[in-house]
Amino acid sequence: MSLRNAAVRVGERTLWSGVDLDVGAGEFVAVLGPNGVGKSTLVKVLLGVLPAAAGEVRVLGARPGGAGERVGYLPQRRSFDTSLRMRGTDIVRLGWDGDRWGVPLPGRFGARGRAAARRIAEVIELVGAASYAHRPIGACSGGEQQRLLIAQALVRRPELLLLDEPLDSLDLPNQAAVAALVGRICREEGVTVIMVAHDVNPILSRLDRVVYLAEGGAVAGTPAEVITSETLTRLYSTPIEVLRTSDGRLVVVGQPEAPAVHTDRHAGRERGGLGATG
Repeated sequence: MSLRNAAVRVGERTLWSGVDLDVGAGEFVAVLGPNGVGKSTLVKVLLGVLPAAAGEVRVLGARPGGAGERVGYLPQRRSFDTSLRMRGTDIVRLGWDGDRWGVPLPGRFGARGRAAARRIAEVIELVGAASYAHRPIGACSGGEQQRLLIAQALVRRPELLLLDEPLDSLDLPNQAAVAALVGRICREEGVTVIMVAHDVNPILSRLDRVVYLAEGGAVAGTPAEVITSETLTRLYSTPIEVLRTSDGRLVVVGQPEAPAVHTDRHAGRERGGLGATG
C-alpha cells in the first residue's frame, strides 16, 4: 500500500493532507489519533469508498477498490442482538459468499460448497473459535463475536486486512487476546494489517509502524519515532508530553485538549493509552 501526497476532504473540510506512506507485505501498522481527524476515513479511502482529494493512493498495486477479495475488512464494532439465532459459522460464511442472496441452505453442497465448508472450518480454527462457532452469534460474548468477525474478514485469504477499531468496547483481557490474535495472523499468515486504534498499548509490542493523524496532517514511522513528545508536539503545534508508566504503557498528555477526546470514551474501563490526562 502506498500514499503519495494524499489528502482527503469531507465537505469543505480537509481532514488531512500531504500524507506519504508505504506499507510492505506482512507489516502490522496502527492508525492513531483523536476522534474526528480521519482515521476511519483513511480506511474508506483504501477501500475505494471515498476518493482521495489529492495525491496518489495504490492498494496491492491497484487503485483503491480495485483489488477485490485480496482485501479483507472489519468495520467498526457492531453488536448482535442477543435473540439473533444465526450461528457463528453462518456469520463467517457470509464472508465467503455473502455477496450472493441469502445464507446457503445446509444440504445444498457441491464441490464449491465443500470447499467453502473446509475453508470456514479452517479459519474458525485459526482464530480459536471452534468451541463456540456453532452457537447462536447473539449468545457469544463480545470477544467471541469479534474473533468470528475477524474469521469472516479472513475467509477469502486476503493479502491486506483493514481493521477499524477492532478492540473498541472490549474489556482489557479480550483486548489483549484479540490483539495477540491479529499479531499472530500478521506474522504467521503473512497478511498485512492496517488497524485503526483508540489505544495503542494492547498492540504496541506487535507493531512495525504507526501512522499518527492530527488536525490537517500526519506523521508515520516506527512507534519509537512517532510516539514521542517532540514528534507529537510538532504535529499538534502545541506542547505534548509522552509518558511511560511503570508497566510500560504510554500516556499522551497535551494542552490544550488536542488528543483529549480519548480520555473518557469508555466509561469504567482502565484509563491510559493514547488519551490525554491533562
